Amino acid sequence: MDPQDQPSDRPATVVIDAAFKADAPARYARLRELGPIHPAEFQPGLEGWVVVGYDLAREALTHPALLKDATPAADALDAAGFVLHRPSVGLGAQMMEADPPEHTRLRRLASAAFTPRRTAELAPRIERLAHGLIDAMPPAGELDLVEAFNAPLPATVIAELLGVPPEHHRDFRHWSAQSLRPASPEHRPALASLHGLLAELVADKRRRPQDDLLSALVSVRDREAGRLSEEELVGTALMLVVAGHESTVNLLGNAELALLRHPDQLRLLRERPELVPDAVEEFLRHDAPVERSTNRYAAEDLELGGVAIPRGGVLSVALGSAGQDAPQAGPGDPAALDVSRPGARHLAFGHGVHYCLGAPLARLEAAVALRVLLSRVTELEPAVPLDSLDWIGSGIIRGVLSLPVRYRAG
Repeated sequence: MDPQDQPSDRPATVVIDAAFKADAPARYARLRELGPIHPAEFQPGLEGWVVVGYDLAREALTHPALLKDATPAADALDAAGFVLHRPSVGLGAQMMEADPPEHTRLRRLASAAFTPRRTAELAPRIERLAHGLIDAMPPAGELDLVEAFNAPLPATVIAELLGVPPEHHRDFRHWSAQSLRPASPEHRPALASLHGLLAELVADKRRRPQDDLLSALVSVRDREAGRLSEEELVGTALMLVVAGHESTVNLLGNAELALLRHPDQLRLLRERPELVPDAVEEFLRHDAPVERSTNRYAAEDLELGGVAIPRGGVLSVALGSAGQDAPQAGPGDPAALDVSRPGARHLAFGHGVHYCLGAPLARLEAAVALRVLLSRVTELEPAVPLDSLDWIGSGIIRGVLSLPVRYRAG
């Protein structure tokens, strides 16, 4: 479709910058009123299209000509003047940037180590960690929930799951947080440091295997047909760290913020803790922690939602916007927060072959953490105006940098 044939009130280019991200739900709602797909600037020098509607998002996430690997589109990208902003130190070879059949092989091998049994067995440890973090708080006062509870819990879980020694946990947590914020000056050094630590740990686990996920990945790499290369092994571990830790930190923060904005829903969840698993799905739908998918690249000329995407075009799916647009079962306003909503439909973990491998762990961590928090923290209210909070300003993650609250813990 020629740009001049599009409605005149449709923005020429949606600039997804810090101001947009701070107001993302409202901005995406306005875009959905204009159409399901829009031209966008994801960061300086990288333009493409963003999909904001639910039905078109599902189509885009499974479209056979929209690839995660940019190589087939590289010539067209160069000709169009696009600059691929890949880190100078990469995530290694891993499934987030691969397509079938390579993606199929990598996911199968990673799944052999990251099993449902291993995830389910973490529940008691997650609960102990959550109680321990609340025990460490003063009985009442003010604190930042992100720093005191949301960040250390999933960081410790993924560090222990991988077998990262305790003396590295603080650096591990910091590097993980910075690695998904491309505008941060610490982004590339953090990626390099995290990659180096995991490479050292992989070598150590090969010499002295233990009962942890890195040792299991090393075992898979050494025994399986079509096994992981060394680069793929480190890349897979790095993907689990970055995606698993930061998304859960912000799932918790977005859930807490939603409850602070809707005290009636906070009271309901306290009174009916059995609603927590469904509430987690509602929080994922209401304000997804992964705001956008990683980029797809058009391997050929195609049309999506009536818009012509040339070969080499870059496309991202607004997962959070799609959740707000998803049809929901039962009565009530689908746009409103409802922790009693059964089976909220969303795309927070993606769709299709790239559906998040760590989704069961994220759900488990969020459910256990919220249940413990609401049972132990008997009073909870914002310590600053909620419209004054600072949001993560770049990248695909959505969440607040801090969440100051007044509380009383029992």
